[in-house]
Amino acid sequence: MAGRISFQGELGSYSHQACRQARPGMDVLPCRTFEDAIEACRAGEADLAMLPVENSTYGRVADIHSLLPGSGLRIVDEAFVRVHINLLAIPGTAITDVTSAMSHTVLLGQCRNFLKAHNLRAVTGADTAGSAKIVAEKGDPTMAALASELAGEIYGLDVLARHIEDQANNTTRFLAMSRQIDTTRRGPGKMMTTFTFRVRNIPAALYKALGGFATNGINMTKLESYMVGGSFTATEFYADIEGHPEDAAVARALDELRYFTSALDIVGVYPADPSRA
Repeated sequence: MAGRISFQGELGSYSHQACRQARPGMDVLPCRTFEDAIEACRAGEADLAMLPVENSTYGRVADIHSLLPGSGLRIVDEAFVRVHINLLAIPGTAITDVTSAMSHTVLLGQCRNFLKAHNLRAVTGADTAGSAKIVAEKGDPTMAALASELAGEIYGLDVLARHIEDQANNTTRFLAMSRQIDTTRRGPGKMMTTFTFRVRNIPAALYKALGGFATNGINMTKLESYMVGGSFTATEFYADIEGHPEDAAVARALDELRYFTSALDIVGVYPADPSRA
């Protein structure tokens, strides 16, 4: 697929890696913030936006779930990216020279054991590849970055230690977002549907709203809640389910959900990534 895909971070970030993995034929557009990556797609500067939503070690990526409903974009694909963390430093550096390691706070939380074992001070950077860029620019052998091997290649850094993540299955889930959605689209395998909803102000509303998924045998793989409008009483829910809205069982469950909700929005219908298996 030709075109351009936006992402948050510098070249060499894991979001950049996700773009290369999921859309290898597209040009990339690095953006300073998640909001900038979303706006680039919304404004037509990019055809897609690649956004991380959760990591198997660290949990959900802060702010993303609250940004998605108001983004005006729709999910068209998901990508599970194996996150291998590497200790990068300027050429000629020995690992014993390093006293600090810089990276995004999410990545720092994914390799605490290595940092502790090597007595390295964690330094929070804006993002992973940006930290590698800073280390390359400063030329200080006592400072290293925690980032992808791709970042090391781009910024000319040596890999002092490979795959230092605490969990051997460390994986981040990304969503490819578009300005348009095709709710009739089907892939060759399992489909996923993502939606947001707000329940009506009645007793046991959430319990009743979700009951239809249980009675219709629909697997809900994710359910998140967050406040909206700065109110402690207004809560929106974000959910992922296995299946397509046109599947009979899913259609019945969504009809039941609508009865108990004041708002329901289908955010995406897309093929399940093979890594889900």
